[in-house]
Amino acid sequence: MLPPRPPAAPRRALRALTAALVLTAALLTPVHAATAAPGPEGSRTDRGGWNDYSCEPPAAHPRPVVLVHGTFGNSVDNWLGLAPYLVRRGYCVFSLDYGQLPGVPFFHGLGPVAESAEQLDAFVDRVLDATGAPEADLVGHSQGGLMPRHYLRFLGGAAEVNALVGIAPSNHGTTLLGLTRLLPYFPGAADLLNERTPALADQVAGSPFLRKLDEGGDTVPGVRYTVIATRYDEVVTPYRSQFLDGPGVRNVLLQDLCPLDLSEHLAIGLFDRIAFHEVANALDPAHATPTTCASVLD
Repeated sequence: MLPPRPPAAPRRALRALTAALVLTAALLTPVHAATAAPGPEGSRTDRGGWNDYSCEPPAAHPRPVVLVHGTFGNSVDNWLGLAPYLVRRGYCVFSLDYGQLPGVPFFHGLGPVAESAEQLDAFVDRVLDATGAPEADLVGHSQGGLMPRHYLRFLGGAAEVNALVGIAPSNHGTTLLGLTRLLPYFPGAADLLNERTPALADQVAGSPFLRKLDEGGDTVPGVRYTVIATRYDEVVTPYRSQFLDGPGVRNVLLQDLCPLDLSEHLAIGLFDRIAFHEVANALDPAHATPTTCASVLD
């Protein structure tokens, strides 16, 4: 006699979790022929684009902006929309790759988050040395909004950073719509996440990394924080877990600015012009202008 089938909802959840683990394993299979395509003309390393170490911050925007990609992202693809948007507005813009794993090209942000924060620390030092600026502003997507908080709290980053803008940041971890709660029922699944993709394990709600980071509060003195979230986020869930508490914090829900905006976790960071306009406001609050649905034309 066959055992009864589990209810449909748990079956769908189990299939989704299995697919996620299979995808993770596939992405981490060593890839040969790892030749990166050059960035588009005028956007990455061309003089006048971003990652231009000869850029001198103008008086209107005296702090360089460092863009911090998310999990499975990289310094180019994550910022093909926002980097040129900020460059056109007169900012010196830089982006880094971090959290690389051996044999895994293109997909970064996979290593332990605390180690990635050390890479960010070194990169900010390099940018400040090149530009002569005393401080930088950070803009991060997903893990890129969370990881800098470790740098600010534990690595002296508060002395080098004026503002942190998180776009759909995984500030308090994620349940992945509850799928992470199923990990205890899959022997070895949590070990796979820890061994092969430490950054994913660090971002599970309630992880040891997050518990340590949140001790003493969400923020550190002297840094302005902005969080830009979307209610349609399907990766960092629940979406309100992205918001921070503390002085100098501004939490923004995209749909409060434009109810018609349907962006989810990836779209808000890759090409959402309403989110971009709010990033610009956060970087220069003295000259902020209202963000509305019309900001898509900005």
